[in-house]
Amino acid sequence: MHPASHARTNPDKPAIIMAGSGEVVTYGELDRRSNQVAQLLRARGIGVGDTVAMCLENHPWFFCLAWGFQRAGVHYVGISSRLTAPEIAYILEDSGTKLLFGSAHGAAVLDEVARIAPDVPQLRLDSPGPLSAEDALAAMPATPIADERAGVDMLYSSGTTGRPKGVKIPLPDDPAIDQTNVLVQLAMAAYGIGPDAVYLSPAPLYHAAPLRWSMTVHKIGGTVVVMEKFDPEAALAAIEKYKITDSQFVPTHFVRMLKLPEEVRAKYDVSSLKCAIHAAAPIPVPVKQAMIDWWGPVLYEYYAGTEGNGSTFITSQEWLAKPGSVGRALSGVLHICDENGDEVPRGTEGQVFFEPSDPTLPVFEYHNDPVKTAESRNKHGWSSLGDVGYMDEDGYLFLTDRKSFMIISGGVNIYPQEIENLLVTHPRVADAAVIGAPDPDMGERVVAVVQPLDIAEAGPTLAAELTDYLRGQLSGVKMPRQIDFREQLPRELTGKLYKRLLRDEYKAAYEQAQVGASA
Repeated sequence: MHPASHARTNPDKPAIIMAGSGEVVTYGELDRRSNQVAQLLRARGIGVGDTVAMCLENHPWFFCLAWGFQRAGVHYVGISSRLTAPEIAYILEDSGTKLLFGSAHGAAVLDEVARIAPDVPQLRLDSPGPLSAEDALAAMPATPIADERAGVDMLYSSGTTGRPKGVKIPLPDDPAIDQTNVLVQLAMAAYGIGPDAVYLSPAPLYHAAPLRWSMTVHKIGGTVVVMEKFDPEAALAAIEKYKITDSQFVPTHFVRMLKLPEEVRAKYDVSSLKCAIHAAAPIPVPVKQAMIDWWGPVLYEYYAGTEGNGSTFITSQEWLAKPGSVGRALSGVLHICDENGDEVPRGTEGQVFFEPSDPTLPVFEYHNDPVKTAESRNKHGWSSLGDVGYMDEDGYLFLTDRKSFMIISGGVNIYPQEIENLLVTHPRVADAAVIGAPDPDMGERVVAVVQPLDIAEAGPTLAAELTDYLRGQLSGVKMPRQIDFREQLPRELTGKLYKRLLRDEYKAAYEQAQVGASA
């Protein structure tokens, strides 16, 4: 299963449709372009096992590049187009990238990257002149390279708790570019995604889920509709216009759609949806319930990471019986462990680990970081993404939070996700982050940083309203001691929240105040 085979049998079928512009890339064109990409890599001396990267927005050429890399046997890195030049340069150096593809959209930042990392050559889409990717590719044959071999992505963590780390998985033992994989089997068996699927991808393609799931749909032979940028009403319009059958979202997408005026939500026909997959972040129970009430039992949730060490899965029907669960283990054997790495009884909270269900499969490592790789394993060799949760008697996993986000106030462990979930269900709140800020008496105090729907409402009156709202639902120790307001939280478009930035900011302010007090 590979786009090349669909290009032979159905060359005029749309492989990619850009939701906003309506631009179409057929399977025939995808095959030609990806061959030219692979040819270009070989012409530039880039061989099997080398690393290349792309840093661009959701672009019609994105998957042409990705499939070209895949059939050239390289590790390919997707870099966020929202990063700064030093952040991009760090990833290029850390990954050993030999060629970077970008676009005119990010020219200013990429020019700075070229100054910082002059040894990494660049090609850019939509950029006439010596850096033109289109010109370089047009000079290449549109036929397969002689040494086709399956490559694999090498994606970097979003840096929510530190510098991003590359998740490096060995190239597949089977070199065939059309080999099937677990994700293809899952998509077809669990989600019912088939060749007639019209799949909506609303998130940035440089992240694991949008990239891998969209490429999975291409393997199966469906059509991927790519949103250039997420907008809640535009997503509903795309579902109606393209008769979307399958899609993937993150909880913040659902929150934004639910907070559209009722008359806006009601004007779009979403009845074509058979499967709306969501993952990437915990979802508040009321939000998921509201989405099922609106769209029907078409929501499917999974828990997994870029590392690919294991996963869980749950249907809408199961979730209605187990509200808040992310499902039972689908790949890997699920374990909940204490700080010593020992398994705890069902219903007891601990760190979430996966044991490989097949010990012969390749395992991930954090590139150039053996310490972090070792820290992700326990004494049994099971691996963890750093999340905390518990399993019930039926084997359903309930996530509490990330271990690194835990607040310790007066010796009490507080997981901020519960507080955040309550805040985002308030009708005046668009987004919320809860962190631990330094406190001389308690060690840390609970601080809520809130993004109101209307920033003009920010102030003491709204803070008091939110405090009253939380007081009836939280124990006293979990109550925020401080509520601050921001026009925008530092959240990645995939739903990941950069709490590190907020915590560093509050820590710096505290340290500065201490210096001032002692002066």
